[in-house]
Amino acid sequence: MPVTAQPPQLTQGFRDLIASGQPVGLAVSGGGDSVALLHLVAGLGGQISAASVDHGLRPASAAECAMVADICAAYKIPHQVLRWSGWDRTGNLQDHARKARYGLLADWARSTGIADIALGHTADDQAETVIMALARGAGVDGLAGMGAVTVKNGLRFHRPLLQVTRADLRRYLTDAGHEWCDDPSNDDPTYERIRVRQAAGLLAGLGLTPQALGQVAQHMGAAAQALDRQSTDLAPFLLRQQGDMLINIALADLSGEQARRLVLAGMAWVNRTLTPPRRDEQARLMQALHKGGAATLGGCRFSFDGPVLRIAREFAAVRDHVTSTTHLWDGRWRVTGPHDPKLQLRALGAGIDRCPDWRNTGLPRASMQATPAVWRDDQLISAPLAGFGQGWSAQIVAE
Repeated sequence: MPVTAQPPQLTQGFRDLIASGQPVGLAVSGGGDSVALLHLVAGLGGQISAASVDHGLRPASAAECAMVADICAAYKIPHQVLRWSGWDRTGNLQDHARKARYGLLADWARSTGIADIALGHTADDQAETVIMALARGAGVDGLAGMGAVTVKNGLRFHRPLLQVTRADLRRYLTDAGHEWCDDPSNDDPTYERIRVRQAAGLLAGLGLTPQALGQVAQHMGAAAQALDRQSTDLAPFLLRQQGDMLINIALADLSGEQARRLVLAGMAWVNRTLTPPRRDEQARLMQALHKGGAATLGGCRFSFDGPVLRIAREFAAVRDHVTSTTHLWDGRWRVTGPHDPKLQLRALGAGIDRCPDWRNTGLPRASMQATPAVWRDDQLISAPLAGFGQGWSAQIVAE
């Protein structure tokens, strides 16, 4: 009689989370990895819900979501299909789809009281991530790959299968008689990740197995954590002035890695939607800053007030950002006052010339132009941070 292999094991930390009874969401696409995750988690009990993102890019996507719904129904797990229709068919499809997927999952989780979402990333995904980071000449953070738990959009994303290979998951599904769907784009060499995946056999022959590359990620992750702990000692040198971040220590007095991390921390506070710039972009920025020059990167503007480095929001990055006065503006500003549907929040921009007292704030002109203002068509109603207009205020929401 054939011996059935033991099912793949989820990480102990994630098993403990399920056992705690806290609500946990599963992102299930219909592919083998996430379907295996669904079956494995379903056997643990707990308070589980699942969601599938239908990008609508392939005719079969609706059927794949329906298959996931059927599996969830058999386990009595609530399931919801999240549909995306935001791609204009320009730019990097995989990048757009990834951002849309995380955004839709975050909205779904918040609406259902979920703070923890599990993803089906495997040891192979981790290995591919590390190889792509190597090809880009990444540093410690890039080579750390994907964390077992990461925080994004205010939610915790878990990867309980990072120690399990894709082959082991499919073996488990086949042995148990579970079906799954294969996305044909997973064989499309147009994408970098697929080219890396197709070279996996050759790389494994050189010793670059998923297990070995996973160890590299673990070692680099530990190094990144140590650097982060060291960087917290520099927090007192980060000073906030309304919407700007000031670094009140000479970059030359820091190691290159300390300076880079301090600058990135300031950028992330100024631009809440920041995607960390590429390593070569970071290197050019740090070179300019060490020379005392002005620069822009990632929607941020860098300048010096004497020895103090000022990181401000770049006006060009928010010039076209328009919301109602009741919505969060630029991902961090909350404006309060006599709201009216006819009013809008836009960057102050040229409206600064209508604010005679703006210099009293101490903010540079370029910084002030990137702050939120209340408009009715072309009429400036209030610029709270510039001291113009009564009855309105603006505050940065907590991170």
